[in-house]
Amino acid sequence: MHADGAIDGFDPEAVREIRSRLTAVREQGIRIGFAIESGSRAWGFPSPDSDYDCRFVYIRPVEHHLALTAARDVIEFPIVGDIDTGGWDLRKALRLALKGNAVVVEWLKSPIAYEEEVGFRSRLGGLLDLIMVPEKVAAHYVGLLRQHFQSEGEGAIKLKKLLYAVRPAIALEWMRQRSFQALPPMNMLECLEAISIASDLRTAILDLVQVKKQTREMGEGLPPMLVQSFLSNAFQRYSEILREFSRDPDGDRRAQHLADKFYVQEVLYRSS
Repeated sequence: MHADGAIDGFDPEAVREIRSRLTAVREQGIRIGFAIESGSRAWGFPSPDSDYDCRFVYIRPVEHHLALTAARDVIEFPIVGDIDTGGWDLRKALRLALKGNAVVVEWLKSPIAYEEEVGFRSRLGGLLDLIMVPEKVAAHYVGLLRQHFQSEGEGAIKLKKLLYAVRPAIALEWMRQRSFQALPPMNMLECLEAISIASDLRTAILDLVQVKKQTREMGEGLPPMLVQSFLSNAFQRYSEILREFSRDPDGDRRAQHLADKFYVQEVLYRSS
């Protein structure tokens, strides 16, 4: 991001509209920890007409917690044109992180930020390092792979759908090659560069990315057989690996305690 707030390759009008929406949130007395770009632009394979997917984590002030009616744990704006903006309450983000949902840690690692509160990302990142269990995150990515992988794969398919399956498969391979002891980068190309796979498969994936970058969001094409085989083998391999992971109830309780403490501290932050 430039000193004037511009973001390379982003429509200035879209960026201004997103920041206007974020301002409307803060005007309700709500803190925004960070607001980032998610989706294909941050994953490294945008199309010429990809949406702007702004996602943010927010913290409600103490008085919102004292009302009889609990506030929603999401803030959503209508999708207008190619601008999609929405946020999660920190409570929701932490609850999902404890279950292994990788979304909040991906947001935290996004290379594209619209705005952020000084120090919040590092504080949240320090907590996530303590409470996120890589094996649970692996289960999250297997779920994404199951959701997007089309086993039939005959004929032309949506390139978006295919790459949305490739991304979790690459993330899982990144984790496996590190014995499931760390969490992968958000950017798929960065993840791909850091794993050891067959050179022809790497080339096929990169070629697919290039096609998507030059094709409209719903463009279709024939899936390369190498990529189809990679997805099929990944789904089988990691579905089996998940059965080998052991549970740690004591670790879960410790993580819950740390998340509770962090949440209370953030709600009280600046309240005095």
